[in-house]
Amino acid sequence: MKVAIHQPHYLPWLGYLAKWAEADLFIFLDTVQYEKNGWQNRNQIKTKEGPRWLTVPVRGRLGVSIAEVEIDTTQAWARRHLVAIEHAYARAPHFKRYAPELGDFYARAWTRLAPLAAASARWLAGAVGIATPARLASELGVTTRDPSRRLVELGRAVGATVYLAGRDGPQYMDLPQFAAAGIEVRVQQYVHPVYPQPHGEFVPFLSALDLLLMHGDAALAILRHGNQWTRLGPEPRGA
Repeated sequence: MKVAIHQPHYLPWLGYLAKWAEADLFIFLDTVQYEKNGWQNRNQIKTKEGPRWLTVPVRGRLGVSIAEVEIDTTQAWARRHLVAIEHAYARAPHFKRYAPELGDFYARAWTRLAPLAAASARWLAGAVGIATPARLASELGVTTRDPSRRLVELGRAVGATVYLAGRDGPQYMDLPQFAAAGIEVRVQQYVHPVYPQPHGEFVPFLSALDLLLMHGDAALAILRHGNQWTRLGPEPRGA
């Protein structure tokens, strides 16, 4: 059982979805702290003027969990984001196909960040063809605040034998804890693919929405092409 665990990100990038596609189960880590100026409430699309941030305005103070962060509903952010996407990708080959679903998504009355970010990621994953199911960490009863112990206990809760870590995961992970739990660790080294985009020269690290609207059903194969994995740490017990 290969498990990937990641904070909910708003309209995530290709590497996020590539890790999800590699897993047998994806867990949204909605129990960690909100990160100001991170990826939980914003991402980029490509416009005629270059990359543009789509930022969800929130009311969240430092130290609170992402699950507690409220969206600033006094601002017409959803309309702004939808119009920006329409202007940027109106001529994209697959925009008309996904425009109704995008309209429905932005018409919903979002009040909290975590459900919004997770739903945007779920929609984008499903649209590119990822069938891997997802769960919320908050539903699994893991309360420890130790970063490595949290991941290990979440893995145990769902029967993980392999944990798929992001590139920076080893900076804070206590690998012996995973080995003791019988969980192998593999680290993603994502090589960003280059693909035809609108509006001039290629720009990497955008929301995967860019790839989807440009390439439709071919998006999954393109984003998975950049996946590379390295096994880390000691042999898990029982291996």
